[in-house]
Amino acid sequence: MSGRSTRGERTALAFEEREYSAARLDALAGGLALTLARRGVRPGDRVALMCSNRPEFVVAVRAIWRLGAAVVLFSPAWRRGEVEHALKITEPAHAVGDHPLLAELMPVLHLDEEPIEPSSATFPEPAPGADAVLVFSSGTTGLPKAVRHTHASFRAAVRDWRATLELTGRDRIQIATPPSHILGLLNIETALETGAWMRLHRRFDLDVLLRTIETDRITVEMAVAPIALAIASHPKLESFDLSSLRYIMWGATPVTPEVAETVTRRTGVGWVPAYGASELPVIACNPVRGARLDSVGRAAPGVTLRVVSLETGAVAGPGETGEIQARSASLMAGYLPADATAAAFDDGWYRTGDVGHIDAGGWVRLTDRAKEMIKVRGFQVAPAEVEAVLHGHPGVADCAVYGIPDAADGEAVVAAVAPAGSAEPVGPAELIALVGDRLASYKRPKEVVFVGEIPRLPSGKVLRRVLKERHGRAPGA
Repeated sequence: MSGRSTRGERTALAFEEREYSAARLDALAGGLALTLARRGVRPGDRVALMCSNRPEFVVAVRAIWRLGAAVVLFSPAWRRGEVEHALKITEPAHAVGDHPLLAELMPVLHLDEEPIEPSSATFPEPAPGADAVLVFSSGTTGLPKAVRHTHASFRAAVRDWRATLELTGRDRIQIATPPSHILGLLNIETALETGAWMRLHRRFDLDVLLRTIETDRITVEMAVAPIALAIASHPKLESFDLSSLRYIMWGATPVTPEVAETVTRRTGVGWVPAYGASELPVIACNPVRGARLDSVGRAAPGVTLRVVSLETGAVAGPGETGEIQARSASLMAGYLPADATAAAFDDGWYRTGDVGHIDAGGWVRLTDRAKEMIKVRGFQVAPAEVEAVLHGHPGVADCAVYGIPDAADGEAVVAAVAPAGSAEPVGPAELIALVGDRLASYKRPKEVVFVGEIPRLPSGKVLRRVLKERHGRAPGA
């Protein structure tokens, strides 16, 4: 796919040595839309997209939207079982991408095998209430769910994110996070809608990231905990000119103040912490001027927040702790499977599952999580999904998976395992490798703790709190 912008046109997207103007991206999306239409894609269809971080990803998303279809984002990090599960619950009629695993399971239009010819063809505007994108999240039990966003809700998220970041056409950003994650897609679309200059990276490389800030004069950097930690610990950080940055956004995981303060001390660049979820991409954010590290900020534009008591279900007052709940036009339409949707709402309010409080000034502080999800580098890991793999090993009699704070990843996955007495002894490395073979790499336990038994209630519910208290040290400590 040729990417050189027409002379005189402003570059909207840069990737390695290629450059694309907004007009060029639109023409390529129009051409791919015609190809997909010839292959039978129709309004309302779901189209699976499993693609690496590259311009063709952007073109494919926009081509699918041109046809009034919904794009289902598959992570290139997934293993076969995860892809099979995603296909089962979303039932896409078509597929596009560059990943061989998806091609083994259904016919795929491969983005490298058929050149995309630009086209100026026009298409009807999709209905605002039609599904636009499905991304994957997880509940506290079972396998990942698909989060459904309509064209209206995703446009609202882009609008809120643009306002929150105070992004303008003068800004320059770069994206090294996976586009199949809601934050990656949100950053891409917000940059394009705003007219900001954007560089995509094929993969994360810290030295390349820092060098690009210097050479491309990046103004807004997007970071998650592992990137922040890597920047803070870079031995030659001061050798890079980061003076073009207005700020660094910290999202997906809670801020580690020591890490953020180290970066600011070494570079002079401040942080803007933000808070969101796949179900509601922009929940709260700090102001660009006057950001603080002890809060995820105030409710984003277009978002209304409340706190509900975990004991009584009553709406809590300022400073009182409970579950954070939200309303917004950018809220998801629901889950697939559909029967999982009802539990995510409380009288129309989205239940974030996060515990915290909101003070009289509207500042949100998160203190815990009602859900038992483990958040690794911004990705949600369902303990039950990892436990199902471990239970399949003959050397495991019982197990429970939980998360503990981790400076690099936000949280680390720990597996408590009660070994089977009659089986051959099993070692931690073997169990970690087993999970790594079946699931995405970020779902692998960092540590396996062997225990006599897994503490449970009479109902069978695992007492993860007890395990954390007994074995909640940092991995390897």
